[in-house]
Parts: sequence; C-alpha cells; structure tokens
Amino acid sequence: MATVPERDDLQALTGYHSAQVDVAVRLNANESPFPPPAAWRAAYAEAVSSIAWERYPDRQATDLRQAIAAWHGVRPDQVFAANGSNEVLQTLLLAYGGPGRRVVTFEPTYQLHGHIARVTGAEVVEGDRGSDFAIDADSAAELVTTARPAVTFLCSPNNPTGRVEAPGLVRRLLGIVPGLLVVDEAYAEFSDWTALDLIDDDVPLCVVRTFSKTWSMAGVRLGYLVGPPWVVETLDKVVLPYHLDAAKQVAGRLALRFGGEMTSRVGQIVAERQRVTAALAAQPVDVFPSGANFVLLRPRLRPGRAVWQSLVDAGVLVRDCSSWPRLDDCLRVTIGTPTENDRFLAALADALEDRTGEDG
Repeated sequence: MATVPERDDLQALTGYHSAQVDVAVRLNANESPFPPPAAWRAAYAEAVSSIAWERYPDRQATDLRQAIAAWHGVRPDQVFAANGSNEVLQTLLLAYGGPGRRVVTFEPTYQLHGHIARVTGAEVVEGDRGSDFAIDADSAAELVTTARPAVTFLCSPNNPTGRVEAPGLVRRLLGIVPGLLVVDEAYAEFSDWTALDLIDDDVPLCVVRTFSKTWSMAGVRLGYLVGPPWVVETLDKVVLPYHLDAAKQVAGRLALRFGGEMTSRVGQIVAERQRVTAALAAQPVDVFPSGANFVLLRPRLRPGRAVWQSLVDAGVLVRDCSSWPRLDDCLRVTIGTPTENDRFLAALADALEDRTGEDG
C-alpha cells in the first residue's frame, strides 16, 4: 500500500503518551481525585438540555470569557479559551512560533512545550535546570539574550518536578525577553503565587490555565489564556472557527459558580500532598519539593522502572519518568484521595525493598 511521507522534521518526533493500565489506583495523570460537585452536574444537565444543537456555538465564547474574566478580575478581551490548555499552547505557537523562529524551554519541563514548538517548525533552545530543578536566573537571562526567542516558556509549578518558579525570575525575564513570556500555570491553584498579577496590556506576558485539575473537569478538555488583548486578537486569527463547542462553553461557565468548593478541594489536596511528602521523607527516596498536585521522587535502592513495575503489580499506577532526559530513575505520583495515597505509600514501601540481585 502506498504511503505519503511525512515532513522530514517530524521523523525524529514521538507523540506524547501516558501509560493506560487497568489498575485499582491511578495516580499517573495529575487528575483531580474528586468528581465535580453534584450541584454542578445538575446545573449542567439542565443547561445542556436547552442547547440549540442544530446551530453553531458562539464563535467568541462570549459568556465563558466573561465568566473567566470576572473570576480573575481582568477584561474579557484579555481571555482566550480553547480545548484544553494544550490547544492554547498550540495556538500560541502557530501564531508566534514556526520556521525561522526560536522557542526557549528550561528542561526538564512539560514536554508539550518543546514538542508543539517543533511541530510548528520552530527551533527549540533548551536551557538546563540545576540538580534541584531550579532555574538559575543569570543563566536564564543570558540564554534569552543570546537566543532571542519569539516565545519563552516557564511552567510554574513545573511539570514534572513540581517546583514553583521564583517571582523574581519571572519579573527579570519579563524585562528582557524579545518575544512572549508564557507562564504555564496548570497547577497554580496548589501553589502560593501566580504570575496573573503581572498581566498588563503593554506587557508581553501570557498565563495559561486549565479546568482539568482543580475544577475536576479533565473529561471536558477546557483551558484558557490570560494576556494582552493584542495576543488574544492574534490567537483569534489562528484558531479554527467554532473550535469551542456549546456544551464545553456551558460546562466552564457553570463551573466558575462553584469557586468555594474548588478552594476547599485545593486545600484538601495540598494537605494530602504535605502528608504524602512527609511519609516519603521516611523512605529511601529523594523527594523534590512540590507546589502542585503531584510529587516527584527518585528511589535510591532500586531502578525507577523496576519500582514502577512493582507498583503496577500491586495495583497502583504512577508516571514513569525514569527514562526521560535529566530525570534518571524518577517517578511522579499524583495526589489522590487519602485511601488512594495510603495504598500508594504501602505499595511503595514494599517496592523499595533492596532487590539488587533481581534487578541486575
């Protein structure tokens, strides 16, 4: 059967995948352990029943953007919404990346920043983090000054390390970037600061958020950007028409009515993160500080892949990062319910037993 060759620059790329394994405890995808509030489900069911399915949705997602703007205390013309934060990133890079342009990332970080940039044909320049996964501000400033990127990505809290970027680093880079500074804040609600406070019409800063985590809506696929109106206008030129369906717009708008429940859930997850982190500190693993809803760890006595397999055999799935660049032997565990976390900690304690002969 004849095939059509792909672009030459795509041949070295692989897709972004997360293992899908049928286990009792799934702590690998940084999802919320809680379903949406029952009141949201009821409100959503009622609202969806009145959608005019035969009509295209509001192309501008007007009501949703107004609700997001009100939630963050910004204007609707500073908000762009899309199918998950990944589509926001893709639209940004379609508009500001591409051939002949550079994109800066600081590795290890969210893999789709570099992946999507390469798909658009941009050159990706990777800066390194330190052994504690912090970014050295002087080195970052030198890299941005030398590379002259069209887009510079920061991820705070950083995925998969969990580290919260220092406000001073963001401010410093914001003063020297020649293009856009994009701060991916998919997990910001679990940390103690946000770059949203730096948003201004004359500042080349964009903050990207998602409904998948704190709003318990990973199944909806809804994300958004807050930034200058001129960025939003450009993204509206690039995005496909009617890209955001009517049901999704309703789901996001109604979710924002339940901010109190969201805040309470964030508090519960942060408390569980602290408990899990303390328990991990008593185990033979290196634990990295996290401001997100997950924790990165590195086993000391067994290879990370072997520990991951032992956990799977015990019915617990975490993210295997052990083969990723700069993350040798690391595993990432999502904070789940107290019962799920207890299952993980018990399974990990058994998996961490020194089985050097078994693992070779």
